[in-house]
Amino acid sequence: MSNLGVWEPAEPGVKRCILNAAASLMMMEVHFEKGAEGYEHSHPHEQMSYCLRGSFEFRIDGEKHKVTTGQSIAIPPDAKHGVTALEADSALLDVFTPIREDLLKR
Repeated sequence: MSNLGVWEPAEPGVKRCILNAAASLMMMEVHFEKGAEGYEHSHPHEQMSYCLRGSFEFRIDGEKHKVTTGQSIAIPPDAKHGVTALEADSALLDVFTPIREDLLKR
């Protein structure tokens, strides 16, 4: 079963919705409360994150990067990464290749 188009809780203060998925590309919108974190993790998928609104501190393989509205960041496959929202009502648009079967089929 697919959860395409369904908003679901992720970590505390974080909710996400998979907007679309094709053969090898997936797009997901993620909303954050101020101070909420996407906990550090890694996956074999290549990821790009675009800041729709607010600002974030990304941690990628131990390096910190600030991303604000209109900016994007690339996360290589298998890189350990996490993110913290620096403002209230912040949002990201995440794109993955290949698709995240682990998120799509729950």
